[in-house]
Amino acid sequence: MHRVFIDSDIILDVLAHRGKFYKPAAKLFTLIDKGSVFGFTSPIVFANIHYILSKLASQKQAIRGLRKLRYLISILSTDEKIIDLALDSSFIDFEDAIQYYTAKSHEINFIITRNKKHYKKSEISVCTAEEYLNIWTAQGN
Repeated sequence: MHRVFIDSDIILDVLAHRGKFYKPAAKLFTLIDKGSVFGFTSPIVFANIHYILSKLASQKQAIRGLRKLRYLISILSTDEKIIDLALDSSFIDFEDAIQYYTAKSHEINFIITRNKKHYKKSEISVCTAEEYLNIWTAQGN
């Protein structure tokens, strides 16, 4: 079974119903909800999502969305080793470096994001929600 790391943008696509990106992200979360895929993220993603949702809606709505999210996905630990790897990496975006090394240290199979260019040197498969759904379907699921 696939273990996928879900980046902030994909989560926001669902929680904020963001246009054409909503449907593939929602389908991904349906697979997670059904137990067909294991979904993970980091504490940083939770913090970012809270900040953005509380600006788009209310604090109460942001927390409600995060509680629903927490029910569906697991939060991976980020420690000193991961921060050191991110600091020493060639990633342009430090936050993405933390996400990558968090996913890598927990043996994640895919990083699901809309910012694929931020993960050019990734040893983990990086794809959009739509691309992941195509991969999942092609594997006979």
